[in-house]
Amino acid sequence: MITDERIRDYLYSLESDQDELCGRIAREARRDHIPVIRKETEALLKTMVAAKRPGAILEIGTAVGYSALLMAGVMPADCRITTIEKFGPRIEAARRNFKEAGMEERITLVEGDAGEILGELKGPYDFIFLDGAKGQYLHWLPMILRLLPEGGLLFTDNVLQDGTIVQSRYGVERRDRTIHSRMREYLYTLKHTEELETVIIPMGDGAAVSVRRETGRNKNHEKT
Repeated sequence: MITDERIRDYLYSLESDQDELCGRIAREARRDHIPVIRKETEALLKTMVAAKRPGAILEIGTAVGYSALLMAGVMPADCRITTIEKFGPRIEAARRNFKEAGMEERITLVEGDAGEILGELKGPYDFIFLDGAKGQYLHWLPMILRLLPEGGLLFTDNVLQDGTIVQSRYGVERRDRTIHSRMREYLYTLKHTEELETVIIPMGDGAAVSVRRETGRNKNHEKT
């Protein structure tokens, strides 16, 4: 999480201008308080997609389609995105945005509850972007791991909960305590799951980047 505004503003100034459509989607979403990826995290997401060069991307939490379009702009030509959203008005907005961007053939929007849909998907998806209901991350993780092959990358957004993740559960609002506890458990699970190698990055609202390790490989490198 970037706390020094001068550093944040400087980093913003280095970013190249977005295309007109993505810029408009981001401005309107932030104006209307629709949750979209934070500006500080956009470049990290795009860079990870460009580095991974995935053949198939799964996004959990479409909102109005902004992050899907960011990923589509840097993914390989033969890559396709499947994105899940259950909130009707956002689904309609996302479909309009995908159509305007000419991405209808490359981005498939699946309507419904992610918990149900994840159990039905076949996969594999070698890049998964998790940005849905924060209280469900832990519940969804086993289904996500089923869809993530060896070498696959899981990018989880908003893991630091505006910095409250470091507080005692009694230090956050009562209504937020369940999400707070589940997110702490989710992060612990990511860091202690042997088949994952995870880094938690304190930028934006915090991002966790996890790579699926080779099956049966010891977490510590063997000496030769």
